[in-house]
Amino acid sequence: MASKAMDLFEAYAQDKLPKDEGYIVSSFFTNNTAYSKYEVVSYSGVKSIYLTEEGLTFQTNGKKLHVLIEPPNYPHKAIEPYVRASSDQVPLRFSELDLIVAKNQTRMMIAKHPMDSFSSFTILKPTGINFSLVFYRLPDIFETLNIFFEKTFNKEAAVPMADAKKAALRVVDTIKATMILKHQPE
Repeated sequence: MASKAMDLFEAYAQDKLPKDEGYIVSSFFTNNTAYSKYEVVSYSGVKSIYLTEEGLTFQTNGKKLHVLIEPPNYPHKAIEPYVRASSDQVPLRFSELDLIVAKNQTRMMIAKHPMDSFSSFTILKPTGINFSLVFYRLPDIFETLNIFFEKTFNKEAAVPMADAKKAALRVVDTIKATMILKHQPE
């Protein structure tokens, strides 16, 4: 059975990164809290990929979708996400995010639209418990992404499963509506 996903930097080291098209999901967790950021990047038609000190640079266009999860006790809820401390920041305003409030009062914010990256983008090397995965273009890519987000929202960000399912579906629906790659099965 073909692999559905792989650690991004491992895939690069083993020359298993898809050059035609793929999805990369990176997570950024804050120590000692459930505050979490996710970035989903879709790309296609890669000209080159190379390793830098910061991470992996892709010479191609891409689209990046941001997801932010705030635990109920997050002290800076009223501050717009784009002006928060760099570790908590995403480059969006509240008006650019869909909000889901879980039954445990965790706030999940999903970008309404992805941001375009023209000519190149860099995926930062993960540190600590953070990670970056590449998801391969297979017929069940959206089901795979949905299961991945359900599980990580629930286990890593402490979102109750019913709400994790709702948020995961919203993320995948946004990906389908705004980030489908050329030649992508629907």
